[in-house]
Amino acid sequence: MRNADVTVTAAGGGKYEVTVRQGSTSTEHRVTVPATMVDDLGLESIDETILVQESFAFLLEREPATSILSRFDLTVIARYFPDYDQEIRRRLG
Repeated sequence: MRNADVTVTAAGGGKYEVTVRQGSTSTEHRVTVPATMVDDLGLESIDETILVQESFAFLLEREPATSILSRFDLTVIARYFPDYDQEIRRRLG
């Protein structure tokens, strides 16, 4: 995770505020978890907050926080990184 501190705060309705701190840099992101995403991934027993946290860990292994979109739906990750769904299932399954 490149020495990043990731804070995930539920904002209600499948929306989350995420702050990433890496050294002296801090970024803020608004993330939406679609209603069916957890079920579609086969991760029904996983809390959405954990899914968001692990999704940011996944992203930070591949790019700096400053490259992560400021607003996005978690399903968008798979468009940029086709291994996302499989990897997130492996990590949380």
